Amino acid sequence: MVKINIDNLIRSKRKTISLVVTQDARLIIYAPSTTPKEYIQDLVFKKRFWIKKKQEIARGRYKRNPPKEFVSGEAFLFLGNVYRLEIVDDGIDIELGDSLKIPKRLLPHAKYSLINWYKKQARMKIAERVDWYAKLTGVQYESIKITEAERRLGSCGISGRLNFSWRLIMAPLGIIDYVVIHELSHLEHKNHSSKFWNKVKTIVPDYKQREKWLKDNSFSLTI
Repeated sequence: MVKINIDNLIRSKRKTISLVVTQDARLIIYAPSTTPKEYIQDLVFKKRFWIKKKQEIARGRYKRNPPKEFVSGEAFLFLGNVYRLEIVDDGIDIELGDSLKIPKRLLPHAKYSLINWYKKQARMKIAERVDWYAKLTGVQYESIKITEAERRLGSCGISGRLNFSWRLIMAPLGIIDYVVIHELSHLEHKNHSSKFWNKVKTIVPDYKQREKWLKDNSFSLTI
């Protein structure tokens, strides 16, 4: 019999239940505050084979893409390119050249420092791409927010705010552009209707190939 453990149950004012299998194969349940625990357990049982399959996929990816070690020579992605980490004796901040240079003084908080560096780069580059494609398509947006999202690289809020995970900056520029165009198109079409996909297709005719890239590689956009 397949037994599934719930690693984290997060309750809030949300109206629906969401089952999420993380990149390290943990099961997180997001549920309304009033949902009985028995109902959640029954749902997990019904979805047990789907959950198990997702966890097996996640574990396989985790083995192929283990957590980073902040030592010289470790590989990090930026705009789809691989850069080797170089620890330098001096310097104030992280710098990108032929390698990704990090001052020795930042090593005690290397992961935190590098995430902040990625966020800064994401704010600049993604804002640049959003502005470009908004002008190209004549679509207006309210604002841009860089998020901590692990799985959802982009989303569009009701108010017109566009949200992008900082992890997106690790992807090739063509993939960043696709996610940007996808979310801008949602400002006109809130669902994934044929009108929405036709809008996307007019700007990126090969959007299906870019979607496939995300499906096959998004797990690697992490540190």
